[in-house]
Amino acid sequence: MYAAVLLLVAPVLFGCATEPPADAGSASPSMLASPETETSPSPPPRAPESLEIPSVPPADDRGIVEGGDMSWPQCPEGMGIKERRTLGLPMPLDSAEYVVIGLTNGPAFTPNPCLATQVEWAKKNKVMTSAYAVTSYPRAATIRQYGGEGPGDPDTKIGRLTNVGYQQAVWNLEEMKRAGLESPSVWVDVEPVAVWEWSDDIEANQAVVKGALAGYQDAGKRVGVYSIEGLWTPIVGDLQLQLPEWRPAGEASRAAALERCGGEWMFQGGAAVMVQWLEDGRDRNVTCPGESVQLPLWFHQY
Repeated sequence: MYAAVLLLVAPVLFGCATEPPADAGSASPSMLASPETETSPSPPPRAPESLEIPSVPPADDRGIVEGGDMSWPQCPEGMGIKERRTLGLPMPLDSAEYVVIGLTNGPAFTPNPCLATQVEWAKKNKVMTSAYAVTSYPRAATIRQYGGEGPGDPDTKIGRLTNVGYQQAVWNLEEMKRAGLESPSVWVDVEPVAVWEWSDDIEANQAVVKGALAGYQDAGKRVGVYSIEGLWTPIVGDLQLQLPEWRPAGEASRAAALERCGGEWMFQGGAAVMVQWLEDGRDRNVTCPGESVQLPLWFHQY
């Protein structure tokens, strides 16, 4: 996550119209009239009665709700791949009502080495859980391994990269399943990844990101994006996905992070659901004003 590196819809409520009357489509009164009345002037047609649309009470807006996130940096020190040894950073505060748990040890296809333990922590503390996963540019061997299967054309470079992104999502979802992590959503983390640098080809980078999004969406997951303009644009240019956003503020304050809820911080056309800041070695998060109603869309309640 961006903050860790610094250390190193309201839903559409469809009001369902009531079912048509049981006798809808039956003979009209004029068809049932007696012969004596057939020549009588027909009464003017009645306007159909308006249908009663049941109202659905809106979810309660709880204001700004505090949460946190954790991944490989919070694992006991010295675990993980050699390029990303874990740091033993503090776990979320007791005041956190939700946590977003990272699935990777930095780049794609590398597991968070203590994912299952972190899931158990969330269960024990009865917090809401969601997931995030870093998307990264593949090396040549990874393209050969994963580029042949997915929604892209394996005979083209862009198609193979799309497939690799798609398989990153498939792999991460399997990690979630193995660890017992329940979440209706996945946040796609797009930022520079040291040693696994993104390419200079914006279209190629976009293909990886789009493939990952498709993989999560095909699995029925709600998808949002974690990034900011300064990280997003150098990687994927002006790609406008119009997905909900989770925006980091780095080593800052709660107030500074909340400023990033504003539309001027939009980086790919979506409204901000959450913002993040780093404080005392912890990644802390809050919902943006008015967005607490969406928590059930993004998080599973243990």
